[in-house]
Amino acid sequence: MRLIRGRAGGTALTGTLYEPGEDAPSYEGAPDADAPFVWVCDAFYAVESGGTAQQVDGEAINVAFESPAPRGFADRDRAIAAAEDHVRTQFGRLGLDESAVEIEHEHVAPESA
Repeated sequence: MRLIRGRAGGTALTGTLYEPGEDAPSYEGAPDADAPFVWVCDAFYAVESGGTAQQVDGEAINVAFESPAPRGFADRDRAIAAAEDHVRTQFGRLGLDESAVEIEHEHVAPESA
């Protein structure tokens, strides 16, 4: 499993990329279980009122969350590119410059039984 995290505006967003042999979450709207790579991450956007207040660049912004955005991919490179694009897009939806988003990858080893 690989965590892909974007940082910008004093906050972060992390999604999970499940790789072959790992069990991606199963729920309504999840991608086909046969996809070897599955990306799951929140999607959100700024709203005038309601939502959840988040501190971004020192300002409180109301954010509404959508259902997680699961997507299946046939290969790792496409999955990673789409994950990084997704993370940048979410910051852009809050009014931040997508090119200023710093992307990190963290490999999480499966727990031993």
